[in-house]
Amino acid sequence: MGDVVAVPEKYGLGPIEVTAITAAAVEMTAPLTGSGYSIANCNGGGGVSSQGGGGVRMSCQVGTVATVNDVMSLEVVQIDGTVAVLRIEPAG
Repeated sequence: MGDVVAVPEKYGLGPIEVTAITAAAVEMTAPLTGSGYSIANCNGGGGVSSQGGGGVRMSCQVGTVATVNDVMSLEVVQIDGTVAVLRIEPAG
């Protein structure tokens, strides 16, 4: 835990930090760099200010492909103990 993954600025998030790995899901946090936030197919929430800023928390299960801010695809490919494989790529 504590690993950080930098993502392109166009995704509207700062570096994504893995905060916990369970047998079924990976929990992550990230600062917001844009003025909005959306997530589909993954549990998540957070706060946004009118000038951007704030942060989000996500909990994604193995095999689920989440869409973040309509531009980023995030999949938890595999969990093995305290190690997780994530796939992050452009949505679509």
